[in-house]
Amino acid sequence: MKPVFPYPTLLGDVGCEVVSVSIDGKPLPYTNVSATERVVALHQSGRADWEEATLDLRATLPESELGDGPWQDVICLATLTEKVTNARTSARLHPAFDGSRAGSITLSRALHLRRATLSLLLIATVDGVAGRLVGSAEQDWYVDLQEATPVRQREIEIVEIDFRDGPHEGLRPYKDSSWIVETSGDMPIVYLNTTAVEGLMEVLGSRGGGPTERVLREMTASQVAQDAWTAMFHTAVSDLDTDEDGTPVMPTGWRESVLRQMLPDVLPGRQLTDALYEINERRTKGFGWSELQTGIQYAAGRRAQISKKLTTAVRTVDRTERNTD
Repeated sequence: MKPVFPYPTLLGDVGCEVVSVSIDGKPLPYTNVSATERVVALHQSGRADWEEATLDLRATLPESELGDGPWQDVICLATLTEKVTNARTSARLHPAFDGSRAGSITLSRALHLRRATLSLLLIATVDGVAGRLVGSAEQDWYVDLQEATPVRQREIEIVEIDFRDGPHEGLRPYKDSSWIVETSGDMPIVYLNTTAVEGLMEVLGSRGGGPTERVLREMTASQVAQDAWTAMFHTAVSDLDTDEDGTPVMPTGWRESVLRQMLPDVLPGRQLTDALYEINERRTKGFGWSELQTGIQYAAGRRAQISKKLTTAVRTVDRTERNTD
């Protein structure tokens, strides 16, 4: 479901390509750039204390449509954003000799923490109104500061860190928590507290062990997963964009995946668009939102396989007690 604009927008495809990347003026190896995955990996780039990464870009636009349409003063704009740091950098791309648009954009390491999103936007004057969005690239690129391999992250990242004395000051208020789920970035992160429960990291990280240790590991992993699913769902529905009629628009990325998986269990029997509309109505207007938490808890628990893991735990404990007797 895409937003509808009250003015003409481009129908043709808009493409964006990262041609080359340099770190403090030195070329980044081609192995750190993946056109297929649309990812640039800056970790282990060869310079440990780099300051700036410059991305040379090439954009392809539906030029014939632009020439025949009602758009004036068309600007091709590349943007780098990261929600975690609220950073935003823009750069204008200019016409090249081959009919494309070319230019470069600079990523400052001081402004970014984990993963920046590179988007391509077309801004124009339409019906006398300047600054209107008339087109954009279908797929964004990602610039990852903490990965050495240029692949899109499709799973939740797990980070083991000391909440009490670790480098992330934002985690210190939660020093007594065993884990925290962070969902404000491009991909969810589960921070595991290495000092909250002695020996827990060793249990979670091991693959063998006796029946009791395996049960503890499985149950803990399921509880972490349930908390993660719950947090991701609430984040996904917390700030939905709407079209001109006030109809909520399905978000992109991991938020879309979470909603598509959980909404059928949260509001069973409804079409996806209808469920999204009802969720937004309940959250923004307040009615029925508290009653909905039961469905959210059920949907998260189902994906975390809480019942299955609990059944296995009960059987394991019972079997162990019988063998002891």
